[in-house]
Amino acid sequence: MTFSSELTETIHTLMDVITTRSIQERSHFVKVSGLSLPQFGILMYLYYRNPSGISHLSEDLDVSAAAASQMVERLVQNGLVERTEDPNNRRAKHLTLTPKGRDLIETGMATRHIWVDAVVERLSQDECRQVEKGLDILARYLQQIQDEKQHPEKTK
Repeated sequence: MTFSSELTETIHTLMDVITTRSIQERSHFVKVSGLSLPQFGILMYLYYRNPSGISHLSEDLDVSAAAASQMVERLVQNGLVERTEDPNNRRAKHLTLTPKGRDLIETGMATRHIWVDAVVERLSQDECRQVEKGLDILARYLQQIQDEKQHPEKTK
């Protein structure tokens, strides 16, 4: 096995472990909070892309505008999302997280981060530096690939 294939295998294993743990944590949090996974997905989307419109939300989450509107309505009724008119287009709506919605997402994220904190606590200072350096390099290239995928016109 070459060094490159060993690294690839290590990254695949890391991704599998993190993905499995993340799904377990997210599923538990969603169940406890009384949300559906799609509703939680909308809250996460808005957390990172606040504000947004229904059309962007439905397109990015690959659901119909009608389905997105129904899910958003439930989130509005629960006080997690606020819907306001776009001042430039009365038919368009802006969706933003309410403080309650933001707190809910940040609580879920903090719960997931406890696991990572426990892992880091087990590392020596030297191991921390090595892991940080390697992950910085990996994150930079992963971000480049993501940017190229989202904006292919910029890579020409």
